[in-house]
Amino acid sequence: MTKNYVTPGEATRILGVCDRTLRYWEEQGKITAIRTAGGQRRYDITTYTTGTTGDRVIILYARVSSTKQKEDLQRQCEYLQSQYPDGELVKEVGGGLNYKRKKMLTILERVMSGNVKGIVVTYKDRLARFGFDLLQWFCTKHSCEIVVLHKVELSPEREMVEDILSILHCFSARLYGLRKYSSQISKDQSLPRKKSPSNLETVASSK
Repeated sequence: MTKNYVTPGEATRILGVCDRTLRYWEEQGKITAIRTAGGQRRYDITTYTTGTTGDRVIILYARVSSTKQKEDLQRQCEYLQSQYPDGELVKEVGGGLNYKRKKMLTILERVMSGNVKGIVVTYKDRLARFGFDLLQWFCTKHSCEIVVLHKVELSPEREMVEDILSILHCFSARLYGLRKYSSQISKDQSLPRKKSPSNLETVASSK
Protein backbone atom coordinates (compact mmCIF):
# COMPACT_ATOMS: atom_id res chain seq x y z
CA MET A 1 0.00 0.00 0.00
CA THR A 2 1.31 3.44 -0.92
CA LYS A 3 2.01 5.60 2.10
CA ASN A 4 -0.07 8.74 2.38
CA TYR A 5 2.53 11.13 3.74
CA VAL A 6 1.39 14.72 4.19
CA THR A 7 2.76 17.89 5.75
CA PRO A 8 2.07 18.68 9.44
CA GLY A 9 -0.37 21.39 8.39
CA GLU A 10 -2.34 18.99 6.19
CA ALA A 11 -2.32 16.32 8.90
CA THR A 12 -3.72 18.66 11.56
CA ARG A 13 -6.43 19.84 9.16
CA ILE A 14 -7.48 16.34 8.11
CA LEU A 15 -7.41 14.87 11.61
CA GLY A 16 -8.88 17.98 13.26
CA VAL A 17 -6.18 18.38 15.92
CA CYS A 18 -3.48 20.89 16.83
CA ASP A 19 0.28 20.63 16.21
CA ARG A 20 0.95 19.69 19.82
CA THR A 21 -1.43 16.72 19.66
CA LEU A 22 0.17 15.58 16.40
CA ARG A 23 3.65 15.68 17.96
CA TYR A 24 2.35 13.79 21.00
CA TRP A 25 0.92 11.04 18.80
CA GLU A 26 4.26 10.80 17.03
CA GLU A 27 6.09 10.43 20.35
CA GLN A 28 3.61 7.77 21.49
CA GLY A 29 3.94 5.87 18.23
CA LYS A 30 0.30 6.41 17.31
CA ILE A 31 1.12 7.90 13.92
CA THR A 32 4.00 7.18 11.57
CA ALA A 33 6.29 10.08 10.68
CA ILE A 34 9.38 10.47 8.53
CA ARG A 35 11.85 13.27 7.84
CA THR A 36 12.54 14.64 4.38
CA ALA A 37 16.05 15.29 3.11
CA GLY A 38 15.61 18.85 4.33
CA GLY A 39 14.65 17.68 7.83
CA GLN A 40 10.92 18.42 7.54
CA ARG A 41 8.32 16.12 9.05
CA ARG A 42 5.84 14.17 6.94
CA TYR A 43 3.02 12.11 8.46
CA ASP A 44 1.30 8.98 7.21
CA ILE A 45 -2.26 9.74 8.34
CA THR A 46 -3.52 6.30 7.31
CA THR A 47 -1.57 4.70 10.16
CA TYR A 48 -3.68 6.73 12.58
CA THR A 49 -7.12 6.72 10.90
CA THR A 50 -7.00 2.94 10.44
CA GLY A 51 -5.86 2.41 14.00
CA THR A 52 -2.88 0.29 12.92
CA THR A 53 -0.41 1.91 15.29
CA GLY A 54 -2.35 2.24 18.53
CA ASP A 55 -5.47 1.54 20.57
CA ARG A 56 -8.87 3.06 19.87
CA VAL A 57 -9.18 6.55 21.26
CA ILE A 58 -11.70 8.51 23.29
CA ILE A 59 -12.46 11.89 21.78
CA LEU A 60 -13.42 14.87 23.93
CA TYR A 61 -15.52 17.16 21.75
CA ALA A 62 -16.10 20.79 22.72
CA ARG A 63 -18.05 23.26 20.59
CA VAL A 64 -19.43 26.80 20.62
CA SER A 65 -21.31 28.69 17.91
CA SER A 66 -19.09 31.77 17.62
CA THR A 67 -15.65 33.09 18.52
CA LYS A 68 -17.32 35.38 21.05
CA GLN A 69 -17.86 32.31 23.26
CA LYS A 70 -14.17 31.53 23.80
CA GLU A 71 -14.58 31.45 27.58
CA ASP A 72 -17.36 28.88 27.34
CA LEU A 73 -15.25 26.80 24.96
CA GLN A 74 -12.35 26.90 27.39
CA ARG A 75 -14.60 25.81 30.27
CA GLN A 76 -15.83 22.87 28.23
CA CYS A 77 -12.26 21.84 27.41
CA GLU A 78 -11.11 22.06 31.00
CA TYR A 79 -14.06 20.07 32.32
CA LEU A 80 -13.76 17.36 29.68
CA GLN A 81 -10.04 16.94 30.35
CA SER A 82 -10.63 16.81 34.09
CA GLN A 83 -13.00 13.87 33.58
CA TYR A 84 -10.97 12.09 30.89
CA PRO A 85 -7.30 13.11 31.24
CA ASP A 86 -6.16 10.65 28.57
CA GLY A 87 -8.80 11.65 26.05
CA GLU A 88 -8.03 13.38 22.77
CA LEU A 89 -9.40 16.94 22.81
CA VAL A 90 -11.09 18.32 19.69
CA LYS A 91 -12.57 21.82 19.88
CA GLU A 92 -14.59 23.54 17.21
CA VAL A 93 -16.43 26.77 16.47
CA GLY A 94 -19.64 26.23 14.50
CA GLY A 95 -23.41 26.28 14.84
CA GLY A 96 -25.35 23.35 16.24
CA LEU A 97 -27.46 23.30 13.07
CA ASN A 98 -24.42 23.12 10.81
CA TYR A 99 -24.00 19.46 9.90
CA LYS A 100 -20.97 20.15 7.68
CA ARG A 101 -18.59 21.13 10.47
CA LYS A 102 -15.17 19.92 9.33
CA LYS A 103 -13.91 18.54 12.62
CA MET A 104 -17.22 16.85 13.38
CA LEU A 105 -17.19 15.14 9.98
CA THR A 106 -13.58 14.08 10.53
CA ILE A 107 -14.59 12.48 13.82
CA LEU A 108 -17.42 10.57 12.13
CA GLU A 109 -15.01 9.35 9.44
CA ARG A 110 -12.72 8.07 12.17
CA VAL A 111 -15.68 6.40 13.87
CA MET A 112 -16.43 4.60 10.59
CA SER A 113 -12.81 3.43 10.39
CA GLY A 114 -13.11 1.87 13.85
CA ASN A 115 -10.52 4.20 15.37
CA VAL A 116 -12.80 5.80 17.99
CA LYS A 117 -13.91 4.02 21.14
CA GLY A 118 -16.03 6.87 22.49
CA ILE A 119 -17.03 10.51 22.10
CA VAL A 120 -17.47 12.60 25.25
CA VAL A 121 -19.41 15.88 25.33
CA THR A 122 -20.69 18.13 28.10
CA TYR A 123 -24.21 18.31 26.62
CA LYS A 124 -26.05 16.56 23.79
CA ASP A 125 -26.34 19.71 21.72
CA ARG A 126 -22.58 20.11 21.55
CA LEU A 127 -22.74 17.43 18.86
CA ALA A 128 -25.95 18.66 17.21
CA ARG A 129 -28.93 20.79 18.16
CA PHE A 130 -31.22 18.24 16.51
CA GLY A 131 -30.58 14.68 15.40
CA PHE A 132 -28.58 13.46 18.40
CA ASP A 133 -30.37 10.09 18.35
CA LEU A 134 -29.29 9.53 14.75
CA LEU A 135 -25.65 10.29 15.61
CA GLN A 136 -25.88 7.95 18.58
CA TRP A 137 -27.28 5.17 16.39
CA PHE A 138 -24.50 5.74 13.84
CA CYS A 139 -21.79 5.55 16.49
CA THR A 140 -23.31 2.46 18.11
CA LYS A 141 -23.26 0.72 14.73
CA HIS A 142 -19.50 1.29 14.65
CA SER A 143 -18.89 0.20 18.26
CA CYS A 144 -18.45 3.76 19.50
CA GLU A 145 -20.16 5.08 22.63
CA ILE A 146 -21.32 8.67 23.09
CA VAL A 147 -20.96 9.86 26.69
CA VAL A 148 -22.97 12.92 27.77
CA LEU A 149 -21.68 14.30 31.06
CA HIS A 150 -24.70 16.53 31.76
CA LYS A 151 -28.19 15.29 30.94
CA VAL A 152 -29.93 18.67 31.26
CA GLU A 153 -29.79 21.03 28.29
CA LEU A 154 -28.17 24.22 29.56
CA SER A 155 -26.83 25.84 26.40
CA PRO A 156 -26.29 29.60 26.53
CA GLU A 157 -29.47 31.55 25.78
CA ARG A 158 -27.70 33.56 23.07
CA GLU A 159 -26.70 30.42 21.23
CA MET A 160 -30.24 29.04 21.38
CA VAL A 161 -31.55 32.29 19.89
CA GLU A 162 -28.98 32.10 17.08
CA ASP A 163 -30.06 28.56 16.24
CA ILE A 164 -33.73 29.55 16.17
CA LEU A 165 -32.91 32.48 13.88
CA SER A 166 -31.00 30.10 11.62
CA ILE A 167 -34.08 27.90 11.32
CA LEU A 168 -36.30 30.89 10.53
CA HIS A 169 -33.80 32.15 7.95
CA CYS A 170 -33.70 28.73 6.29
CA PHE A 171 -37.48 28.51 5.94
CA SER A 172 -37.88 32.13 4.86
CA ALA A 173 -35.24 31.59 2.15
CA ARG A 174 -37.10 28.54 0.88
CA LEU A 175 -40.41 30.41 0.92
CA TYR A 176 -38.85 33.26 -1.05
CA GLY A 177 -37.47 30.76 -3.54
CA LEU A 178 -40.90 29.20 -4.06
CA ARG A 179 -42.49 32.60 -4.61
CA LYS A 180 -39.77 33.58 -7.08
CA TYR A 181 -40.19 30.30 -8.94
CA SER A 182 -43.97 30.78 -9.08
CA SER A 183 -43.49 34.30 -10.46
CA GLN A 184 -41.12 33.05 -13.16
CA ILE A 185 -43.65 30.42 -14.24
CA SER A 186 -46.44 32.98 -14.51
CA LYS A 187 -44.25 35.18 -16.74
CA ASP A 188 -43.04 32.36 -18.99
CA GLN A 189 -44.97 32.84 -22.25
CA SER A 190 -43.78 29.50 -23.64
CA LEU A 191 -45.86 27.55 -21.12
CA PRO A 192 -49.41 26.50 -22.07
CA ARG A 193 -52.17 28.55 -20.44
CA LYS A 194 -55.64 27.55 -19.39
CA LYS A 195 -58.07 29.24 -21.75
CA SER A 196 -60.64 31.57 -20.23
CA PRO A 197 -64.26 30.75 -21.19
CA SER A 198 -65.74 33.01 -23.88
CA ASN A 199 -68.69 35.28 -23.16
CA LEU A 200 -71.04 32.94 -25.05
CA GLU A 201 -69.83 29.95 -23.03
CA THR A 202 -70.28 31.92 -19.83
CA VAL A 203 -73.86 32.89 -20.76
CA ALA A 204 -74.69 29.35 -21.84
CA SER A 205 -73.40 27.83 -18.65
CA SER A 206 -75.41 30.25 -16.57
CA LYS A 207 -78.73 29.16 -18.14
